[in-house]
Amino acid sequence: MNQDTICALATPPGGAIAVVRVSGPDAIGITDCIFSGNLKKAKGNTIHFGTVIDADGTELDEVLVSVFRAPHSYTGEDSTEISCHGSSYIVGRLLESLILSGARQAEPGEYTMRAFMNGKLDLSQAEAVADLISSSTQATHQMAMSQMRGQFSRELADLQAQLLHLTSLLELELDFNDQDVEFANREQLSELMDKTERHISQLADSFQTGNAIKNGIPVAIIGAPNVGKSTLLNALVGEERAIVSNIQGTTRDLIEDTTQIDGITFRFIDTAGIRKTHNKLERMGIERSIQAAERAQIILLLTEGNQPFPEIDFREDQVVLQVISKCDLTLPSSSYLYHRQPEGRLFHISASTGDGMNLLRKALVQESSLPVNLDMSHSVVTNVRHYNALRLSLEALRRAKQAFARHTPTDLVSEDLRQCLHHLNEITGTEITSDDILHTIFSTFCVGK
Repeated sequence: MNQDTICALATPPGGAIAVVRVSGPDAIGITDCIFSGNLKKAKGNTIHFGTVIDADGTELDEVLVSVFRAPHSYTGEDSTEISCHGSSYIVGRLLESLILSGARQAEPGEYTMRAFMNGKLDLSQAEAVADLISSSTQATHQMAMSQMRGQFSRELADLQAQLLHLTSLLELELDFNDQDVEFANREQLSELMDKTERHISQLADSFQTGNAIKNGIPVAIIGAPNVGKSTLLNALVGEERAIVSNIQGTTRDLIEDTTQIDGITFRFIDTAGIRKTHNKLERMGIERSIQAAERAQIILLLTEGNQPFPEIDFREDQVVLQVISKCDLTLPSSSYLYHRQPEGRLFHISASTGDGMNLLRKALVQESSLPVNLDMSHSVVTNVRHYNALRLSLEALRRAKQAFARHTPTDLVSEDLRQCLHHLNEITGTEITSDDILHTIFSTFCVGK
């Protein structure tokens, strides 16, 4: 597939300007076939003005063609980018002309896949491209940019170098075990393992923060039927997202929507009212409500008037904010209960008038435990695949530490270290080979003398 020349629209349809990207060994020649100028001798990183011709030989549009010579392009291949007017007719005919000239339609993600295959990006950087495109807040943009520029990759490379050094020392001793030789101080090796464990653990622990920033902090709105859960959801997200009705049991399925408060994304989940019922569909909705409450980081527990709050068992690490709703029916707008800082986590609100909502929003931001301005001096893990690999790497390293402390044979300790390396390599798509270990050995020690 890497020998094919591919083409595709690189910009969203419907804009004033469209960019069609062509990449592959014949990218410049194929583009030259439909372009009025001469691109075959064009230097890399240059832009050329001219017209493109459709399959019938008719002038289609005036365009700018950017020329990139391998390896100095996004994919690492010869590439062109044709900037034309955004008409769907022009774009369609342009792609048709390129395909008739020898290109094929690119598959989803194929440009970034080629960038990875050609060593322009590692896997974690390639995944950051998608995160950058979908970023919707300053924090998600910062994290994606940092990862795409290689900060996470560099941290992993440092960890890999430390583990490779450890493995090299231990495996070198295996070659001289009959001479009872130790090539490294055992105390120093133990300290190096501790340092590496702390670093991997720090990266793995950052996933909770990164995942919340990327996908939104899950907030479940829980309460009995008809206490104002759907009205509260609509007020928080700023639109009529849920149906509001005085009929009990209107909400029978989970309704989710996201919104930003002070730059932090929250994912609100409106749930079915919790009560005893013989209605099978409503009972299923209540079961889903309880499941949603179990997954949420913050619970908005609603009631109204003098009604008691629902009795539900929550996790110790969950934040539960008790909210008395529909207070406009019992309290004047000037009531101090709307505006004073609440005692503990009890709030009085009217979602329909907006009274008390500012204090509730402020509490959500405070209880999120997320910084408004993210410190990007350290990598923040946002990808589930990366987190799982770090977790497995950490388990292997801890096994190695325990075996090392028990004076287990060196080859068994080395195997756990290799497993630790393997899981780190899964993140970037690289692999440490025996040749790498041998190179480290012979570049550090004069074994042959």
